[in-house]
Parts: sequence; C-alpha cells; structure tokens
Amino acid sequence: MIKKEMIAMLLAGGQGSRLGVLTSKVAKPAVAFGGKYRIIDFPLSNCINSGVDTVGVLTQYQPLRLNTHIGIGIPWDLDRNIGGVTVLPPYEKSTDTEWYTGTANAIYQNIDYMDSFNPNYVLILSGDHIYKMDYEVMLDYHKEKGAEVTLAAMPVPIEEAKRFGILITDEDRKINEFEEKPENPRSNLASMGIYIFNWKTLREALIANAAQPALDFGKHVIPYCHAKGSPCYAYEHNGYWKDVGTLHSYWEANMELIDLVPEFNLYEEYWKIYTKSDILPPQYISGESEVEKCIIGEGAQIYGKVYNSVIGCGVTIGKNTVVRDSIIMNETVIGDNCQINKAIIAENVEIGNNVVLGCGEEAENETDPHIYNHGLVTIGEKSVIPDNIQIGKNSVVSGITTAEDYQDGKLASGKTLKIKAGDEK
Repeated sequence: MIKKEMIAMLLAGGQGSRLGVLTSKVAKPAVAFGGKYRIIDFPLSNCINSGVDTVGVLTQYQPLRLNTHIGIGIPWDLDRNIGGVTVLPPYEKSTDTEWYTGTANAIYQNIDYMDSFNPNYVLILSGDHIYKMDYEVMLDYHKEKGAEVTLAAMPVPIEEAKRFGILITDEDRKINEFEEKPENPRSNLASMGIYIFNWKTLREALIANAAQPALDFGKHVIPYCHAKGSPCYAYEHNGYWKDVGTLHSYWEANMELIDLVPEFNLYEEYWKIYTKSDILPPQYISGESEVEKCIIGEGAQIYGKVYNSVIGCGVTIGKNTVVRDSIIMNETVIGDNCQINKAIIAENVEIGNNVVLGCGEEAENETDPHIYNHGLVTIGEKSVIPDNIQIGKNSVVSGITTAEDYQDGKLASGKTLKIKAGDEK
C-alpha cells in the first residue's frame, strides 16, 4: 500500500466575485499575475519547493483554464507515477451527487482520494494567495508541538482583523479561541487559510460534521476539533503574504513586483516560482519606445511608452501610446495614440486607436462600488473597445462594444458597460 507522510489539498474552486469581470469567465486561481504566472502557481510552487509531491487540486467554478494550465503537472515536477498532481472536480456518484458547498465539504467529498495515500498529515491550502512558505518547516513545528491541528497565522493591522478568522493563543501559541470574522477582534493574529491536520483527526471531524450545510473549516471543522480537545496551535508566518481577493489588492500586489527593491521577489534562485510557459518569441521593444520600471512578458511587442506597469505575454502596445501604472494581461492588443492610466485589462482584449482610459474626476461606481474603486479602470477579457473612446475612473467595460454604446464617445467615471454575447448590434 502507498504511504505518504503528507499530502496537500489545494482549494481552487472559488469564483472570486470581488474581482468583478476578471473572474466572470475564469476561476480566481487561474487569473494571470505578474506578467507570466497565474495565481495558483504560487501555492503549487511552494509545494514542490517544500518537498510535498502529492497535491489534489479541487476545482469547481469555470475550471477549464485551470485544468489546461495544470495539465499533468509537468512545470512543477508533479508528473509522478505515484502522487503528483490530480485535478479533483465534483463528480457524479450513484446517490447524493452535489457541488462542493463549502471549503471542508470539498475535502470531505474526496476522502477516498486521501485514503488512497494513507497519509500521516494533510496540508490544506487556498489557491488564491500570493506568498512563499516552506510547508516542511510548518510540519516540523506541528510535530514538535504534538499538535493535531496547526493553523498558519500572521499578524494583521487590528482595523483589518474583522475580515479574517482570528486566533487567540497562549504564550506557547496554543489556540484557546478561534473567532471567524469577529465584529470586535480581541487579537490581530489572523488565520491564513493554511492548515496541517493529522489525517485521523481531520477524517473524523469531516465525517462527524458531514451533514452541516456548506461545511467549512473556519466555521465547523476547526471549532469541532478544538471543542473535542484536539491540541490546536498557531504557526506564525512573518514573510510576504497577500490575499489578492479584491481588484485593488490584486493591482497593488502586481505593482509591488516592480518596486526597486520588491517586497516579494520573483527572482530568488533557491525558491523558484514555476509555471506553464507557452513557446513564445522574445519581447520586441522598438527604437522609439520607452520602458521604465516594468515587467514585460515574452512575446510582447512595445511600440509606445510604458511606465510602472506589468505587461503580460503576447501583448502589443501601439505607437505613441502611453501606459502608466497598469496591468495588461496576455494577448491583449492596444492601438496607436492611446493613454492608459491605472487600468486592469484582462486577456485577449482589443483596444482601438486614440482611446483614453482613466480620465477625468473620480466618481463612485454605479453598480458595484465595493468592487470597482480606488480610481481603477477594469476591462473584462475578450472585450473590444472601438477607436476614439474616452473612459473614466472606477468604470468597468465588458464585452464587444461599438461606438454606439458610448454617448459622444465617452463613458463617464463610475459607469458600468457590459454587453452580453448576442447583444451586439
């Protein structure tokens, strides 16, 4: 029988609704990041760098791009005969077929998969965080404490603490109380959604709570283990960690990559971030172009001026176009004489000539102010923006638009323009 010391279960089924149109056609972990990566590359690379060679990836929402990206795991050296990477979508059973309803329900539905490796420990990960962590060090800590559950945690500013699961520990880091998103947090030690369980403890907790609607780690499994007296400990992580769950935090995390001394370094020899790379020609930067403080992906062609931006693979930027403080994802084409300011442009977008993005005064977004804010302009994937259009701040465009969709060639700040397929004139 196969025996693995620790296997990882990577939760990658989330929609990521706070990323707005960026995740309308793609699961959040498959969103492009840093010019050549996808968000899921970070936890997958952490696994292989930490010596964890068996990873189950649980997919659900819009899984196609994620499945294609992961394939059989070759970029992460996870194409193994025993273990390796396995994509685990919800599947039809003879009775009780259901979608994954909560983080722990997804794990519960794959008990057979985990049993097949007979592990001592199971590592639970989220597919939507940007960080580097050696899970082996966390496992050593788990064993040393004699823990049955260890939660990776990090201090957050107290005013942000109510967005997280908060841990209250004694001086030995043993968890006394666990509060899921408390209104008045009593500590600033936040759970990072990274857990190590003894497999026996986890298996029993999942089965005992299986009937809970939307079975969740923070709400059900961890409180159950704690109430039963299983020793639960907090493992403090002090490195970089970013939950890129909002458009602004996603934009910020990309911009931090191009700081002169980046807080998160993609270039460390000993902790590589692996990804599926397409076979692309090198970048082309023309004689009249200017590029300052940028990441430029392979196969990009730059004929204009690009400052402080992250440009994906296969992007074309036309002559006399100026791009500032923006993220432009793979295969997008921007015409000539455009001004692009503080924009997030998804993959395969076509922008005509003489287009201005991010002009005028800021105004609150009319449909989703909690998503589209901080002065960003967001363009959904495969959108088309015709020539001579001006688009204001905190606005969002999605779909194939034509000149008739814009009043006098303008979309004011705070406006939402979404054209559904089939609605085109």
